[in-house]
Amino acid sequence: MKKSISLVVSFFLPFIAFAQAADTTATPTLLSLEDALRIALSENATVKVADKEVERTGYARKGTYSALYPQINGSASYQRTIKKQVMYMDGGGFDMSSMFAETLSNYLLPLYAQHPDVPFPQPAQPDPSQEESASSNEGFSVGRWNTWSAGISASMPLINAQLWKSLRISDRDVELAVEKARSSRLETVAQVKQAYFACLLAREAFNVFKSAYENALTNYNQIQRRYNAQRASELELTRAKTTLSNAIPSVYDAESSVLLSLWQLKAVMGVNLDENIDVAGSLDDYAQHMLYDLHESGELSLENNSTMRQLAIQADQLAETINAQRYASLPTLSLSFNYSLNAMTNDFVFSEFKWSPYSFVGLNLSIPIFAGGQRANNVRQVRVQAQELDIQRANTERQLKIAIRQYLNQMETAMKSYSSASSAAETAQKAYDIAYKSYDVGRSTLTDLNDAQLALTQAQLVVSQAVYDFVTAKASLESTLGADFIGDDGQVQLNKTYINE
Repeated sequence: MKKSISLVVSFFLPFIAFAQAADTTATPTLLSLEDALRIALSENATVKVADKEVERTGYARKGTYSALYPQINGSASYQRTIKKQVMYMDGGGFDMSSMFAETLSNYLLPLYAQHPDVPFPQPAQPDPSQEESASSNEGFSVGRWNTWSAGISASMPLINAQLWKSLRISDRDVELAVEKARSSRLETVAQVKQAYFACLLAREAFNVFKSAYENALTNYNQIQRRYNAQRASELELTRAKTTLSNAIPSVYDAESSVLLSLWQLKAVMGVNLDENIDVAGSLDDYAQHMLYDLHESGELSLENNSTMRQLAIQADQLAETINAQRYASLPTLSLSFNYSLNAMTNDFVFSEFKWSPYSFVGLNLSIPIFAGGQRANNVRQVRVQAQELDIQRANTERQLKIAIRQYLNQMETAMKSYSSASSAAETAQKAYDIAYKSYDVGRSTLTDLNDAQLALTQAQLVVSQAVYDFVTAKASLESTLGADFIGDDGQVQLNKTYINE
């Protein structure tokens, strides 16, 4: 007797020590589903990145609109001449006798006619060899050693159809980023729901296996007393001990599943994994949502589905891009202005610099004529992309409709399973109570009691699994339909606080 008692105590000592250690831990913070969603929408990394992307595209949109305003730039430069430029000119260009021949003939010839004794000067005849030498070998340097310049320039588009169309495309970029941010929120909500329900399922399974362990322990104690009173055989005692031993690993596995599911929930929420939190409520609280008729909802629309909305925005972008490529063949008109100051010196005495201003204002008209077919090929390329997007959108819509039908079928199956499993659980509980009392009075065997316990455990797990299948399928269906974060006007509301109805 002492040997059996010591064996039992040593066998259950680790479990008792673990239970005592769990009791000494701090009380965890209970979170409802609404609390978990609220925390996740503010702390989840995916949501934060999506919000930053919206902010980035907003800045990009502002940068695109800045092209409509004047672009003003200032400039300044300094150049040091290393070797001055040499200019060459033909020698005939400097023949002074030929330049003044007409003057001598018109004014000096009559004067010399009155004084025939004075010899009349004759123009010198140029030497061809010297003229050739002066034309090819002699030159003079131009410019100064230092060149300073400073100025300001401005330009502004007046007529540019392609630029105007690009502004519309940037608006679509912002819309696409906002829709992607909404998609991240929808995905986060679905992940939090599934992780939260997984925690509830893991805890329900732990409670079921713990209850089975407690029943096995009660049966073992009862058989132990009967064995001591010589009312039970050693075989019954051994089988009871085996049943109790087999129940312990299931409890440990269920408890480990609870911890893992809580870690997964913390990771999806974006909080520290060391946070001491727990989920509130049970799966039975959500069983009432399984009682309505799914067919009353009618035809479910994909109007608010995030994927379809993103594809629609991309289609609009491609349509705008086609027009923008067409507008590349239209003339553009821009206004330009320039003002500059220039100075050329041989020294660095700034106070004596002589600055020469230069300025202009003008209109620049650019008329595209021929680019080797580039613009036409760009239009064809975007059209092909639009056709690819149409094919992708049709296929995506088909897949989403299949997914919706699959979720509805899973929910309907879970409803039927829950109804039958609930009845089976009630029957299994009655059967176990009857088997326990019958065995206590010796009217049934231990095998009957173990079979009743196994049937009860399985029935309880099926009930919890049915509720879990329903709520997870419902969460996936809601995410696919994308009804959240949409206002009454059909526009995206990213700052809307999610409330689980």
